[in-house]
Formats: sequence, C-alpha cells, structure tokens
Amino acid sequence: MLTVTLLGWWLFAHIGLAAPDLFAALLVAIVFAVAGVGPARPSRPVVMLSQGMLAVTIGLSVQRETLTTLGSHWPAVVTVAIATVVLSVLTGLKLSLHRHVDAVTGILGMVAGGATGLVAVAGDLGADERTVVVAQYLRVALVVLTMPLVVTYAFAIDASSDGDPAISSAARSPWWVGLLFLAGAIVIGTGLATLIRLPIPATLGPLILTAAIELAGGVHQVQVPIEVMPIAFIVIGWQAGLSFTRSSIAALRRIFVRTLTLMVTVIATCAGLGALLSLWTGVGALQGYLATTPGGLAAVLAVASASGSDVTFVAASQVIRLVLMLISAPLIVALTARYLRRRARRAGLASESARRRAEVDDRC
Repeated sequence: MLTVTLLGWWLFAHIGLAAPDLFAALLVAIVFAVAGVGPARPSRPVVMLSQGMLAVTIGLSVQRETLTTLGSHWPAVVTVAIATVVLSVLTGLKLSLHRHVDAVTGILGMVAGGATGLVAVAGDLGADERTVVVAQYLRVALVVLTMPLVVTYAFAIDASSDGDPAISSAARSPWWVGLLFLAGAIVIGTGLATLIRLPIPATLGPLILTAAIELAGGVHQVQVPIEVMPIAFIVIGWQAGLSFTRSSIAALRRIFVRTLTLMVTVIATCAGLGALLSLWTGVGALQGYLATTPGGLAAVLAVASASGSDVTFVAASQVIRLVLMLISAPLIVALTARYLRRRARRAGLASESARRRAEVDDRC
C-alpha cells in the first residue's frame, strides 16, 4: 500500500493538487479497504504521533498578530460555529426520519466535528454505535477527499510544494534540535491534554503547548524538518480511508444514499458559511472555507499549511467549532432523548386510555 501511495503522491504532485500526499494516502486506503486487501487501521500510537507532528508544526507557525486579529473577529467565528451546530441537528433529525434510524443516532451521526469523541460516547447516549461510527467517518473521508480538489481547482492554489519557510535557513536551529523539540512537545502536550481530558489530545495538546511557547518567544528559531511532514500526512490519510471496509459500508447500506446526500449538503452549506465568514471578517475566501470545513481537523490544518493559508485563523476557528460541538452535542442529544421518552410515555398513556374506552364501549 505504501508503494501505491507514493506513486499516487508523485502523480497528484505532478498535476499540482493540494496536499498530494494526504490525498493519495486517503484514496489508496479507501480502494484497498473496499477491495478487502487493505491492512488494519494504523496503530493508535502511530496515528497519535502523526497528529502530534502536524500539531507541533502548526503551533510553531502561530503569530501574535493573527491572534489579535481573530480577537476582533470572534463574534463572526462563534456565530458561524453555532450555525454549524444547528445545521448538524437539523440534518440529524432529517436522517432520523428513516425508519432504521432513531433521533439520537441521527444527530450524533451528523454532528460536524469531534468524530472520535462522539463515537466514544455514542453507546452511553443510547445511540446505535455502528451507524454513528460509519456516518462520522464517512463525513471525515468526504471532507478529506474533496478539500484538496476544492483548494486546487476552486481557489486555483498550487499547494503541492512545501512553501517558503517561516524563517531563513541561516537562522534555523540544527535539524536535531527541531526533532528533539518535536518529540518533547508531542509527549508533554499529549500527556497534559489527556490528563485534563481535552478532546483529541494528540492534536490539541501539542498544538496549544507549542503555540503558547511560540507566542512567548521561546522557540522562534526552531523548525520541524520538512522531511517528516509527509509521514504525518500519509498516516492521517490512511487512518480515514481504511475505515471504509466492506462491513462498514454494509452497515449503512439501507441508509447510505440518504446519509451521503445529507453529508454532501452539510459540506456544501459549511462552504457557504465560509464564504459568509470571509465577507463578514474580510479574511480570504480560502481561509473562510478552511475555517468552516466540517471536520477532519488534522487534514484541514495540513491543507491550510500546504496552501500557505493563515493557519492561525483556521486553527482557532476550527478549535472553537470543535469544542462547541463536543460540548453541545451530548446536551442536545440528552434533551432530545428526554423529549422522545416523554412523548412515547404520553403516547403509551393515550393508547392505554383508548384501549380502556374501547373495552367499556364493548361492554355497553
């Protein structure tokens, strides 16, 4: 699978596709998984390491000026995030109109963000875990699959190159310093994030830690060797693509068309919200699109970095949406479940009352 991925990477880079290594890895993994010849999903430590590598790289690119700018735009960013929550709930309820899907499962399956966290609590909230898992990773795969195409052809961005480094090579620290900092930031950041139960600890922990150190001026000359980044992109692509085995697709076969249609609707609507965010805040259209893309945080940050976008704005907007989703989704689901139980109880009482009246009428 690695050989085919490398060939795909070369081909997509040759035609100027954004994040060609990520796109090739995802596409190859999907084909191998559906064909039933793909390996198991990458091990959790490898996935966490890849997410941490990307997070540290993004954290090192955080600029104080951009955070200051985001401060004036936070009402727009939060408003768009809330709109995404509402969109997720509405599409989830639409999915639940199918006779094989209940409202709780529909909402959790369509929530645009925090796939790993939501899948973990799906059973506790009374949802069909298998449906939630496949629906969530279907969304992530669609996002990762379409994002490089949109960036390359809709925005005419050539992101196949590594871009200009943030600091000159003369000012950089030795490569081994970058690797040591990378390892330390991943271990410490992930450990602290896990300790305080931060969602997606392998991404958010190193990202927040590195950004804080960068903003404090402690690592201005440190840069992660660019040679290690394709490894992270390939593993992230494999992780999403290998979720689509024959059994996982079979689990959704009765609701696949409706789920796919709603997912495409969510992605397209979020792109519209991105355009609105761009008009509202004055940021570029590409930044608006990436900031509102519904899910696949690691992939979004990878494409943002590869395309030369304002990764600080994109990362901050995505984290706000992610946290809002993870906080509100379980609450919304709990309220929905309570409402449905009350309605079912009323319906049961009404049917029991009707049955008793019918018995009285029969006696008369």
